[in-house]
Amino acid sequence: MDICTILGIVALAGCATTTPVPQQPAFYDDLARAEAQVNVAAAASLLSDYRQKNGLPRLEIDVRLVEMAEAQAKAMAQRNQVTHDPGGKNFTKRLKASGFDAKTAAENVGAGYHTLAEAFSGWRDSPSHNKNMLLSGATKFGIATAYAPNSKYKVFWALVLAEPDK
Repeated sequence: MDICTILGIVALAGCATTTPVPQQPAFYDDLARAEAQVNVAAAASLLSDYRQKNGLPRLEIDVRLVEMAEAQAKAMAQRNQVTHDPGGKNFTKRLKASGFDAKTAAENVGAGYHTLAEAFSGWRDSPSHNKNMLLSGATKFGIATAYAPNSKYKVFWALVLAEPDK
């Protein structure tokens, strides 16, 4: 083999490398899997952009509200029921128990949405849920999902938005 042939093979070998396939945005991740969890940072970005387009402040993740949302989503999944009052614990009691001192707060729950994009669209298209997402003083939030493989819904959702009481 002459040097030109060798150089040609080496050059072609360089062309055979693959480029990484871009990952789809997190708000399209299918959460109807046992190991799946909603990407809270992606939710913060999506909700904040929506709120800013409506003249409202961005949202920051609050660990207490995320934990509250997780407990709510799991409680609904265990009961296979979409409710604000699982086991007789209403939203006000759960908020107080979370340790978050809120001036105002709201909660969206849902089930059957397999992606963050679906949940967001469903809530946006519902007047009462949209009103909660556009809670004027809210600057903190938490969101979570719970997978329920034996449920027709598969995924239960909880979103908590709050305005801290200064």
